[in-house]
Amino acid sequence: MQPTHPAPDGAGLLREILAINESLSRLKDLDAILDRVLAESRRIAGADAGTIYLVENGRLRFGYVHNDTFNREGDVTRDVYADFTLPIDSTSIVGHVAATGQPLDIADAYAMPPDAPVAFNPDFDRRTGYRTTSMLTLPVTTSQGTVSGVIQLINAKDDAGRPVPFSAQARTVLPLLSTAASVAIERAIMTRELILRMMQMAELRDPSETGAHVTRVGAYSAEIYHKYAMMQGIDETLRKKTKDLIRVAAMLHDVGKVGISDRILKKPARLDPEEFAVMRMHTVFGARLFANSTSELDAMSGRIALNHHEKWNGTGYPGHLDGPADTRPPGPPRAGAQIPLEARIVALADVFDALGSRRSYKAPWPDEKIIDLLRSERGAHFDPDVVDAFLDIFDVIAAIRDKYAEDKPGQADG
Repeated sequence: MQPTHPAPDGAGLLREILAINESLSRLKDLDAILDRVLAESRRIAGADAGTIYLVENGRLRFGYVHNDTFNREGDVTRDVYADFTLPIDSTSIVGHVAATGQPLDIADAYAMPPDAPVAFNPDFDRRTGYRTTSMLTLPVTTSQGTVSGVIQLINAKDDAGRPVPFSAQARTVLPLLSTAASVAIERAIMTRELILRMMQMAELRDPSETGAHVTRVGAYSAEIYHKYAMMQGIDETLRKKTKDLIRVAAMLHDVGKVGISDRILKKPARLDPEEFAVMRMHTVFGARLFANSTSELDAMSGRIALNHHEKWNGTGYPGHLDGPADTRPPGPPRAGAQIPLEARIVALADVFDALGSRRSYKAPWPDEKIIDLLRSERGAHFDPDVVDAFLDIFDVIAAIRDKYAEDKPGQADG
């Protein structure tokens, strides 16, 4: 359970919100921001569980979830990648709050009066055996007064772990936090959209570089890193910071293809050795786009772009360079730990997605065939520990693939 803080005075309340807002401003990725917003909201309220929904195309789309009863702290869970939408109306509690723009505090979901403006739906409790008691549902409102999402917290708990109503402190602080969160969420959505627009340029050159492909590779890479970091005992602060960066940076792994001619990118037959040598330069061109950067995100993006075709056994490309601006032929390939960790992770994520995707020249491989290949290439093409992390969370990987499928049909209602 997330412990509550003592109720702050006015100055303390302001300091707390400013500190949270400052921490959100350092994050780049939307999922990392939703995770932090939910964690801070639950910490302040002492809540066992919570969910965030975002307004998208006139509906509420599921965004992120925490549940301490079902998941150990730090676990990677496929539930984060659930994909459904809800109408913005009074057919659900979150829809009602989004429609009215007003918070709703429920002391006992099973004791709501018959004349309440909205009813509690117990389907989740029936399916899972969870017992929802107290609920605090808040709109996420932009500076223009528009509702951009909803935060729903479930089961505030006392020191003995028993569900209790949400405190006056939670009801006071959390609306301020939701307003601060809206700014960070809008910024992250704009960042993701900007990256997808950049990748649309690459897609014009190479049809395999779709928005869905790069989104999946980014999400795969983030979750593989998360599991790898947990297995390696990497400090939580570094783990969260790197996970935030790698999801965004991994999406840009093939941006250097904009520098390769259509004659090669769109050739319907196998490339000859000379053409393949030109194609290999997309790694160098990509890295050059991030040269002379002072940001950690650009630096990681450059390392991934340059090294995601290197292989653990030293048979990949492009090989050693003094830097992305180096115009000399690369030196011998990197091997093992010489390859940056983030590039070793993206290498596996990219290969998995390419093999499992339909292309004009091939049908998608079944999972069993892909997994057999990854196991056979463990210690050859791929870092053995990265393969182990990937296999350990394959249910999460499958959930990501389902959520960001190509040409996905209309979303199901929740």
